Amino acid sequence: MSQLRIDPTPPQNGVQRIAVSGRLDTGSHSELDHAIDPLLADERVSSVVLDLEGLNYISSAGLRSLSRVRRALARRHRSVLLINPQPQIQKVFDVVDAVPLKDVFASVEEADQYLDAMQRKLVAKVAAAQVQA
Repeated sequence: MSQLRIDPTPPQNGVQRIAVSGRLDTGSHSELDHAIDPLLADERVSSVVLDLEGLNYISSAGLRSLSRVRRALARRHRSVLLINPQPQIQKVFDVVDAVPLKDVFASVEEADQYLDAMQRKLVAKVAAAQVQA
């Protein structure tokens, strides 16, 4: 299990880029919140770009963290862009967009079990395709 890693680069022209890698889950989402909270008050930052290339897992707690940041910046007429998601992370975003988690699962634990199984299945499928190629 990899830990969450958060690597910000200095802001340029009002854009703050942050590379996020590892696992964004119940145990680590507060680290992302803590790293981004100062940006919410920084008037020099007009946009935050979260580079998810190294993110290999996200739970419902991670989704809530991303949603909280997007709402907070939107209230200040600023934006959050998510770039380079791995296929399993994109799949989670697609599922959540199509059917909000709160409308499908009876508990956070049930949602996390579903997200974990779905991501593992997609990672295995991509790995198998790479082996065949």
